[in-house]
Amino acid sequence: MVQFVRLCAGLLFACSVATVASAQTKWDMPTPYPDGNFHTKNVIQFAADVDKATNGSLKIAVHSAGSLIKHPEIKRSVRQGTTPIGEMLESLSSNEAAVYGLDSVPFLATGYDASRKLYQAQKPYLEKQLASEGLMLLFSVPWPPQGIYAKREIKSVDELKGLKFRTYNAMIGRIAALAGSVPTQIEVPDLPTAFATGRVDVMITSASTGVDTKSQDYLTHYIDTQAWLPRNIVIVNKDAFEKLSAAEKKALIDAAKVAEDRGWKLSIEEMTIKTQALKDAGIKVLPPTPELKAGLAKIGGTIASEWEKSAGADGAAMLAEYRK
Repeated sequence: MVQFVRLCAGLLFACSVATVASAQTKWDMPTPYPDGNFHTKNVIQFAADVDKATNGSLKIAVHSAGSLIKHPEIKRSVRQGTTPIGEMLESLSSNEAAVYGLDSVPFLATGYDASRKLYQAQKPYLEKQLASEGLMLLFSVPWPPQGIYAKREIKSVDELKGLKFRTYNAMIGRIAALAGSVPTQIEVPDLPTAFATGRVDVMITSASTGVDTKSQDYLTHYIDTQAWLPRNIVIVNKDAFEKLSAAEKKALIDAAKVAEDRGWKLSIEEMTIKTQALKDAGIKVLPPTPELKAGLAKIGGTIASEWEKSAGADGAAMLAEYRK
């Protein structure tokens, strides 16, 4: 009899363990940037917050630096359900729908307050577009303002003519074309080799990327144009989200809100720290000359007009809301 009771108890314990195991959901989350990048740190904390809030029933395994899915494929991976959640640069999809490119229209929103206002004007339309693709927006965090990196000071737009200009989305490709440069697609991990081998001569990106890729090893100048604040978005497959329990959905949304607020603060800190780090590493950090600023503003005006036309009524509505 005692053996029978022990056997029953063992079976009940095994069943309870199996039930707990079956109730646990694990999501793989591809991200493009290394562990030391502030976006990745923020996402890792987001995953930890979800784990804690759900008592481990929803675990998000962050795969950084493109180790699971390369950056250009992350959105497709989430859309197809290969991975249920992922982080990506929003403007990487600007060739799919105009709304994805608004944050990277140059000289439209040139500071954090303006960028936040632009995001709020864009957000309903961004969510609508993502929903049409079976996706949901969880949160969005900006990079620090963008500047020009080169092997010498660039004093005017004319000096960009003929240079190989690193691009990572359609908008920057358009800037390069209007400047008379040669658009060249280069991903972040390939930047040091690309500059060293002459595949690219100049780029526009943040102080963060410059520090992450040790730009002092292959470049000499950073012109702090504060051109725009591109944003990353964290997206989730809608079908995967709907399979979660009500408590898990709430935990995910709540953690996303906290991550967004934290991410914006981290971005401001990043701008300050990394700009100083560029100086400390020997990069010459300079303001744009009046000639360069005027030339880039002219390019920006052309691109803003083009973007509005391509975005149609929704684009006009977003810009009208932002300009209120």
